[in-house]
Amino acid sequence: MTLRAKRPAPILEPKETQYLSGPKSRSAELGFVFRVLFQFIKGFRVLHFVGPCITVFGSARFGEGHAYYQKARKVGKAIAAMGFTTLTGGGPGIMEAANRGAFEAGGKSAGCNVVLPYEQLPNPYMHKWVTIRYFFVRKVLLLKYSYAFVVMPGGWGTMDEMFETLTLVQTKIIARFPIVLIGKDYYSPLMEYLHFMVAQKTISSENLNLIKLTDDVEEAMEHIGKYITQNYKIEKRHIPAWWLIEKV
Repeated sequence: MTLRAKRPAPILEPKETQYLSGPKSRSAELGFVFRVLFQFIKGFRVLHFVGPCITVFGSARFGEGHAYYQKARKVGKAIAAMGFTTLTGGGPGIMEAANRGAFEAGGKSAGCNVVLPYEQLPNPYMHKWVTIRYFFVRKVLLLKYSYAFVVMPGGWGTMDEMFETLTLVQTKIIARFPIVLIGKDYYSPLMEYLHFMVAQKTISSENLNLIKLTDDVEEAMEHIGKYITQNYKIEKRHIPAWWLIEKV
C-alpha cells in the first residue's frame, strides 16, 4: 500500500516537495543520494580546518538591540578568548551575534548556513562559511567539528538542534560534550518540563546532568573549559594537502 498526499498550496520549492512526497523512481532516489553526498563533501572541504570549534545555537529573530543578541556577542568573544572557533548556523540574530563577538575579538568565526524558501544570507562576521541545502546535513556539520555547545534562546530550529545533540550525547553516539543553556528566564519552563519527564520515567534523572543552565557567560565558559582540559590535549593541526587544493 502506498499513500498519496493531497495537494495543498506548496510552501517549499517544487524539488523539495518532491523530496517529502514518498518513494520515487530508483534513478530519482539514486540522484538524491548523490546530492546528499555532494553536500557532505562540500561541507567537509570548507570546514575541515576551522576547528576545534564551539557551536552556538540560537534564534535568527533577535536584532542588535536585543539583550540576547548582546549576550551572544559576549559568548563569541569568550569563545575566541579560549582559543576556539565560534561555529554557528551562519544566519542573522543570535548566530550573527556570536560570530560577530568572535570576529571582533580577533578569534576565528565560521558558519554553516542553510537554503530556505525565503532567503537567509550568511552574516558578514565569518571567516569561512558554507551554504547547505539539507537541514540534516547542516546539523551533522554543526556537531562534527565542536567540543561543546552553547544554546541561546531560540525557536523550533534551536530546539531541534539542542534535543538532537542531547540525544546523541545521552545515547553515547558522540562524546559527553558540555551543553550549556544560556537564559534562565527563557529556559526555566523547559527545565521544569524536563523534571516532569523524569517523574514520568521517560528520561532518567542522570540525563539532566547533561545540561548546564546559566545566565553568566563566564560560568558557562568555565564549565566548558574544565571539561575540555580534563578530557583533551592539544595536538598539531593537520596540514592541507596541496593535491586536494585544500586551504586553511
